[in-house]
Amino acid sequence: MPLPRALPEVNVQHLPGWLQHPEADVLLHQLQDAVPWEVHRIRMFGRWLDSPRLSCWMGDADAHYRYSGADFLPHPWTPAVLAVREQLQQAVDGRFNSVLLNRYRDGRDSMGWHSDDEPELGPMPLIASLSLGASRRFLLRRRDDPAQKLEYLLGHGDLLLMRGQCQRDYQHALPKTARVCDERINLTFRQIVAVPHRAGR
Repeated sequence: MPLPRALPEVNVQHLPGWLQHPEADVLLHQLQDAVPWEVHRIRMFGRWLDSPRLSCWMGDADAHYRYSGADFLPHPWTPAVLAVREQLQQAVDGRFNSVLLNRYRDGRDSMGWHSDDEPELGPMPLIASLSLGASRRFLLRRRDDPAQKLEYLLGHGDLLLMRGQCQRDYQHALPKTARVCDERINLTFRQIVAVPHRAGR
């Protein structure tokens, strides 16, 4: 489908129903069964903590990623996720060599404020975020003025694109909610680039 123009002030595009519900239903069940879900350990406030969700880092063999003090080596692509990557690359005219899958078991699972601004992603990364399952609120706020916020309700099959200087200027979060009892799976496709000073770590 044709992509609408990005909002110029934040470089974000929301595409509701990018995957039709029957296709999204099939993908959701495939991911529930085939992905090696795990609880990632991350470093926050000087302590190692379990992240409040299940996750899987997947991608090409050389797509190593460092996040919150931890190094992640990619699991191999599953056929279903690889097919989504090919579909996305054609739709957005971009390249992705990796994807972070997050499984929010209910509204108690969440993602705190952060930016995807690690050196491995390059200075102006394209992040393609596909949502499956329960609808959840996705928030953005300016780094230099946190009172300036935007909110999107991401539903089953929705695609959100963040590009350009979005990660430099904005943080995003998926807050907890008592209103959601069903689970949500989110796939954030990205392109890892070489970082010379981290080679061989």
